[in-house]
Amino acid sequence: MLLIYNAGIRFYFIAVYIASLFNPKARLWVNGRKTQSIEALNSCTWFHFASLGEFEQGRSVLEALKKREPATKIVITFFSPSGYEIRKNTDLADAVYYLPLDTAENAANFVDTIKPTKAIFTKYEYWYHFFNALNQRHIPLYVISGIFRPRQIFFQWYGSLHRQMLKMVTHFFVQDNRSTELLKSINITNATVSGDTRLDRVWANAANPKVFPEVAAFKGGRNVFIAGSTWPADEKLLLRLIDRYPEWKFIIAPHEISAERIDDLLKLMPLSIAYSRVTGNAPQLTDNSVLIIDNIGMLSSIYQYGDIAYIGGGFGKGIHNTLEAAAFGLPVILGPRYGAFKEANDLIELKAAFTISSAIELLTVAEPLIRDAEHRQFTGQKAKDYIKDNIGATDKIVFMI
Repeated sequence: MLLIYNAGIRFYFIAVYIASLFNPKARLWVNGRKTQSIEALNSCTWFHFASLGEFEQGRSVLEALKKREPATKIVITFFSPSGYEIRKNTDLADAVYYLPLDTAENAANFVDTIKPTKAIFTKYEYWYHFFNALNQRHIPLYVISGIFRPRQIFFQWYGSLHRQMLKMVTHFFVQDNRSTELLKSINITNATVSGDTRLDRVWANAANPKVFPEVAAFKGGRNVFIAGSTWPADEKLLLRLIDRYPEWKFIIAPHEISAERIDDLLKLMPLSIAYSRVTGNAPQLTDNSVLIIDNIGMLSSIYQYGDIAYIGGGFGKGIHNTLEAAAFGLPVILGPRYGAFKEANDLIELKAAFTISSAIELLTVAEPLIRDAEHRQFTGQKAKDYIKDNIGATDKIVFMI
């Protein structure tokens, strides 16, 4: 199985290398690893994140450990350019790198160079050679905000190598009881149900969000429908809603913000304007009904100006972050591919979130919330209470580590 794994890693690298000839994101992935120089350290705490979302998920633990151990150096690695490029200059770390390709040589060299005293991986990231390098050197490895599902490879007959990876983990901090039961089914008992650290992060953000005067000017005392992390399939659904409710304002924050994507969105949406093109120009903002956010980093705080949220991605690989909107007390609407996300299932069960699969269903779900302020506020409060009732994962994890 290890031979197959190693072949798969090399095949993946070749595929990304070929894609890098015409895909900018793949080019960053390849060139970032090729040009980086890993600085030697005597010791550090190593945090690894797949991408930006996992960084935000693990950030509260990082900040808490940094506060408790201020002299300890922090090294962060990312698998994806979307995490590295945005957080490569974060003041939370002493060094930020792309995770080298998972080969035995790369893993040994990396671990021996940064010399971590502990490693903390968030949610989904499992890499055999890096786990093995840590295990061989008796360096504690923790997985935080882990979540497991029966269909994952760990629980299949052909998943022996991946089960070996799990046995190299010092302790799992998982989101739910089902995850601990699944781990027990393969004789792994070193797991604690701590909850999801993202809830701590979004709750803290909602208590002290960044203020955007231009967005407040755009709102202008009107109700606002916010569509976050959208893709084209999501945006097309919103057109009828925008047309039917001209008295509402709409904010759309697409997941991808290339110039081409923003231009396409401006053409698609009537009376729309891009945020970067009107900064400081309040009259232009109030004259338009759709504000398109064409930068990264604003969305988590923009929900403070909203009344209803739509979360994108549900017509693709899966929904994006529902918790940021819920923390501000917004009812949440999302597409059909949400099953792998515990928080989405929980919010739907509480009737604080609603799933749709067509433009007609979007109208059916959104219109009662748009027309009835009391219903909207009651539903949003249930979403906010869900966040409040489930914070505390960070404290549990930091205490045990």
